[in-house]
Amino acid sequence: MAVGDEYSDDERWLVVKGRRWRRTDPSLPTDVVERLKSHLGRGRSGVGAAKRRGDDSAVAASRKRVGLAKHGLGERGPRWWEEPEAARLERAREALAELDELDRTTPESV
Repeated sequence: MAVGDEYSDDERWLVVKGRRWRRTDPSLPTDVVERLKSHLGRGRSGVGAAKRRGDDSAVAASRKRVGLAKHGLGERGPRWWEEPEAARLERAREALAELDELDRTTPESV
């Protein structure tokens, strides 16, 4: 069986209002997904807050957080079902490390 054959389209894609979105990689451990989704939520919230303030650099920083989280979750970047599970987990862990580093180096207001 090829890497991508083990997942159905329903497991790969979510359709909302006619638009298809890639689902989170189901092979990722729950704790990793929860941490990435926490970063994703903070990033999305940060985008909105920065837009309301008119702070373009904070919008960019928050969008970077969103992008990293979505890559870690498998929702962006290479299609997770086309990669070996070990590579997907490594990508998620690398994204978490980078996101955690952002927490250590980015001011609270972003």
